[in-house]
Amino acid sequence: MGLIDLQGRVALVTGGSRGIGAAAAVLFARAGARVALTYRSRWEDAQRVVQSLGDDASAVALEADLGRREDCERVVRETVEAFGRLDCFVANAGVWPPGNVPVAELDDARWRQTLSVNLDGVFFGTRAALRVMGEGGRVVMVSSTASQRGEAFHADYAASKGALNAFVKSVAVEVAPRITVNAVAPGWVDTEMSELPYSRDGGAGRLAIEATIPMKRVATAEEVAGPIVFLCSDLAAHVTGEILNVNGGSVLCG
Repeated sequence: MGLIDLQGRVALVTGGSRGIGAAAAVLFARAGARVALTYRSRWEDAQRVVQSLGDDASAVALEADLGRREDCERVVRETVEAFGRLDCFVANAGVWPPGNVPVAELDDARWRQTLSVNLDGVFFGTRAALRVMGEGGRVVMVSSTASQRGEAFHADYAASKGALNAFVKSVAVEVAPRITVNAVAPGWVDTEMSELPYSRDGGAGRLAIEATIPMKRVATAEEVAGPIVFLCSDLAAHVTGEILNVNGGSVLCG
C-alpha cells in the first residue's frame, strides 16, 4: 500500500461511470477502499468500471437520477447496506448543457435541469451522507473554474458551481471537527464533457483552450481524481472548507 492508505474505508462516488468519477473510483480502490459508484443511464460503462475494481465485495454500481432526493438517499442507504459504512462521499455528477446561450435567451427548463443535478443533487447526497458518516468522514465536491471567474453563455452552469463553493464552506464549519468538507475546482479536463468545444473548427478549439493554460495542456481525469482522493485521506485531515484549484494555472485565485 502506498502513502495514501484507505484500507477499511468505503467511498461513494457519484457520476462514476466515466471521466473524473471513474478515475476517482479506480484510485480509491488502489488505495484499498471499497467503492460504490452511481450512474444514470450508462450501465455498461459503470459495469466496466466495477469489474476493473474487483469483485462484488469491493465495488458496486448503483443507478440513480441525482436530481431526485429519493435516489440520492437510496444510493447512500444501499452503499451502507453493501459495505456496512460510508467514510467518503464524492459529489462528482454534473451536467454541462451544450450550446452557448445568453441569459436573455436561457429558458426555465435548462436553468432548472442544470441546478437540479449540479446543486440539488449535491445537497441531497451530502445531507444523506452526513447522516450516516462517523468520525473522520470526508466529503469532496467537484466544482469548476467557472464558479470563480464565471462562464459567459453558460451562466446556469457557473451559478450552480458558485453556489456549490458557498455550500462547501458553510457545511465545513457546521460539521467540523468530526467531518471535513472540501471541493476540487478543475479547469478544462480531457473528458467526454469537453469533446464538443475541443473539436470546434476542426480541432482548433482545443488549441485555443490550451493556449490559455500556463501548463499548455488540459488535465487528465486522473489528475483531478488524485486531489479528490488526497482530500479523503489522512494527509488532508486538517484541510476543510477548501476549494482546491486543479486548472494548470488558468485561474489563479487561491
